[in-house]
Amino acid sequence: MPSALPLDSRGRRFTPMPVLSVDLACRSWSDLGVVLLEQKGPENNLQIACEIIRWNDPFPPPVVELALRLNTICLERNAGVLMLDGPQAWKSEDNGQEFCRVSERELNTSAKTGLPGNVLPGSYERFVGYCLALYDALGRLGWERLATREQAEAMPRKILVESYPNAAWKSLGIPPLPAKRRCRVSDLAEAYAALTALLPITTSQPPNHDQMQAIVGGLPGLAIELTAGQPGSAVASHLASPVQSRIVGQPPRWEGGYWREGYIAVPVPSEPQASRQGKDDWPN
Repeated sequence: MPSALPLDSRGRRFTPMPVLSVDLACRSWSDLGVVLLEQKGPENNLQIACEIIRWNDPFPPPVVELALRLNTICLERNAGVLMLDGPQAWKSEDNGQEFCRVSERELNTSAKTGLPGNVLPGSYERFVGYCLALYDALGRLGWERLATREQAEAMPRKILVESYPNAAWKSLGIPPLPAKRRCRVSDLAEAYAALTALLPITTSQPPNHDQMQAIVGGLPGLAIELTAGQPGSAVASHLASPVQSRIVGQPPRWEGGYWREGYIAVPVPSEPQASRQGKDDWPN
């Protein structure tokens, strides 16, 4: 018999769409972590299949070209949520924080975006500028920043969601990966073992540091995708998804000629997961 598909809020079967997650980098194509996450299997035993996508072009990734490539993958693979590990906007004038967005304060992000043009620490200025330009380039291709927590029926079909892998690991109860320069193969193996013991994740090949960050950062997009475009927020209650999302911050808004604030999504296990057999080894 075919596997039972999840139900939407009207009791109809549907196939969850993939989510594309990106651990951003602006110096090299090969430093990008790009992973397509997709939930597969019967309703009571959904698996998270992660397809790793790798580019090795011999030049830095121009913003517009990266936006076009990401948009093309999403169109070809029917992915309606695009997760990006990087700031989407500046701080609002009246958000109550001295020098950061509300989401950055709550998650204690490494980079802080103050009022337009102000970044702390200064070493993140180039990266933050690159991220902001990428969000804008994707916006011109029809992507919209996640702007609501509750109104699933009003969500756009192409949703941009900000991720923060360091907070994602912590939200799952797993120690975050060390910085890339200090991360050993054994650290990757331990993180992979902990993640796959907690959640039913498989990968198309052994992930490197950037790809691991993209995987864990992209997990909340699966829960967002399950409600996007469906006829009501009750969709989530019909699903046995192994992961849900926690969304922090304030809605994105256009203020004084700039995008301000914006949500960051982190994953939360749907329920305590017992350790599973056969998930303790680094994939071959």
